[in-house]
Amino acid sequence: MIRVKYYYNENKIRGFCISGHADFAEPGYDIICSAVSVLSVNAVNSIEQFTDDRFKFNTNDGLLELHMESVSDSTQLLLDSLSLGIKGIADMYGNEYVNVLN
Repeated sequence: MIRVKYYYNENKIRGFCISGHADFAEPGYDIICSAVSVLSVNAVNSIEQFTDDRFKFNTNDGLLELHMESVSDSTQLLLDSLSLGIKGIADMYGNEYVNVLN
């Protein structure tokens, strides 16, 4: 199961931790893992490319964690978009594959 935890400050997303694997299909064919990976990596890359906000991140097998040092309106929109996309995946496939913890 993929677990998603968002870090908040004043009701705004300030970071996230995404960990685990969906186990929906065999590795390399798991569309849920692929979708969550694409959304999360694209969010990090977009924040880095399109904003001046600073952040720290950690990656490992089945883990992507991001902590923002500052959050512009542009970054907030990107983080909200990530949250919306992951919620859509969880709603479509169920909490047994993607569990949003907050």
